[in-house]
Amino acid sequence: MAMAHLRLRRRHALLAAPLGMALTASLGFLPGAATAAPQSTAAAPAAVTTDGPTLSYVVNTATDKATLARVKQAVVRAGGTVLVSYDRIGVIVAHAKNPGFGAALRAVPGVASAGATRTAPLKSAATTQYGKPEKLKLTKDGAQAAARSAAAGKEPLEGLQWDLGAIGADKAAKVNPGSRKVTVAVIDTGVDDTHPDLAPNFSAGQSASCVSGKADTRAGAWRPHNPEKDYHGTHVAGTIAAARNGVGVSGVAPGVKVSGIKVSTPDDSAFFYAESVVCAFVFAADHGVAVTNNSYYVDPWLFNCPDNPDQKAIADAVGRATKYAQDKGIVNVASAGNSNMDLAAKEVTDTSSPNDSTPVPRKVDPRQCLDVPAQLPGVVTVGASGVKSEKAFYSNYGLNSIDVAAPGGDQFQIPELPAKDGRILSTMPGGEWGFLQGTSMAGPHVAGVAALLKSAHPKSSPQEIQWLLKAQAKNPGCPTTAYDPDGTGKWKAACTGTRHINSFYGFGIVDALAAVQD
Repeated sequence: MAMAHLRLRRRHALLAAPLGMALTASLGFLPGAATAAPQSTAAAPAAVTTDGPTLSYVVNTATDKATLARVKQAVVRAGGTVLVSYDRIGVIVAHAKNPGFGAALRAVPGVASAGATRTAPLKSAATTQYGKPEKLKLTKDGAQAAARSAAAGKEPLEGLQWDLGAIGADKAAKVNPGSRKVTVAVIDTGVDDTHPDLAPNFSAGQSASCVSGKADTRAGAWRPHNPEKDYHGTHVAGTIAAARNGVGVSGVAPGVKVSGIKVSTPDDSAFFYAESVVCAFVFAADHGVAVTNNSYYVDPWLFNCPDNPDQKAIADAVGRATKYAQDKGIVNVASAGNSNMDLAAKEVTDTSSPNDSTPVPRKVDPRQCLDVPAQLPGVVTVGASGVKSEKAFYSNYGLNSIDVAAPGGDQFQIPELPAKDGRILSTMPGGEWGFLQGTSMAGPHVAGVAALLKSAHPKSSPQEIQWLLKAQAKNPGCPTTAYDPDGTGKWKAACTGTRHINSFYGFGIVDALAAVQD
């Protein structure tokens, strides 16, 4: 079974290579000789320890020039180097080998939060947790279905895409396939823009690699590091905007553009660290993107709790970046996760964090400790459904925690012929196609519908697009019998709420056809 949520993982961020030695400096700062206090009364400069592992930090400050300048000086005094500073949102990315770096910066006036973005050094030996995708192998029935699809004026493999019909995307394409003025950025493991289903709609000018924490726009920088393992972003991109060009599959919004912003680290660990994600949102906002898709959570913490200074800083930094993007007109869409977890519960158990070193089981309140970016203010949080419009067995849920749902695939919900496979078929690196399931697959369906709405209502704000997504969604309502998809009790879940708003589907399953009709 190939399941993905980004954590797909490490859920999807791959580790950045070390960025150079950190500067060593004294925390003590003596004024110039003309104003220096007598030597006998001056305090001795505090020593800066630089024998720890090199870590990356985010420092969140006020945005006025004086504060930013003062904090950048403090970074150097604490033994760090400034990698990049996003002055407009007050987020400084720094590297340091000083174990006390975070505490030192938190004591600086004007600093709201500061903390390490990881628990492992900049080089990580973590093991990948990617699910192995199943490449498309057409059976006799499948080959016949492909031939029928082509003959009916559909894409050759569209007969295997039950998900398009489930949200009316096949019909929507005949009304309005989306505007070329709308771009959806896939913040992920990279996108193979050479794929024949993606090349016609790919926007290189709105693509980059943010793996280091700084945007790299060199040609091809946005492509997967390892196509055999970093297939996640390419799969997501196809669901959003694979072209209707007589090749392979179709996307939900086949007329819009798609870009790739790579944030996963370039090795098998596949981590998505905060500095890379901040870079991605800022880059998208500054390059005219209309929608971002985020099928991952920011490593190394499944939940970021406000009473932990590192986790608080991560949530603060990414939250500032998502707000900046939203203020620039972007609709941010994020997957809810694949743990069949009630995000509205008073307490859940997190056994996976930190995932870049040694996890330590902990109890957390998911109403206070946030899955980033999915639970950040203003972000559209997406749950997954299967072919029967039932909650996918793995999908996280929660009353007032899930905004909308969309097809993510479910191996226990099997479609009728010709599809046969309950997972989601989409593009894979190297010009191939494959099946995956996960809330990672649900998110891009919503991003595609958001792109159709933005095409139909180009002057609408992100808040208005979100309202339309929810207003047009169709809610199946809570199950009338106990939810136990495989009959073993392993995936049991309790649905709460009303027919119109509930914990399994939020406001409902999105509707692509309604998006272009209203």
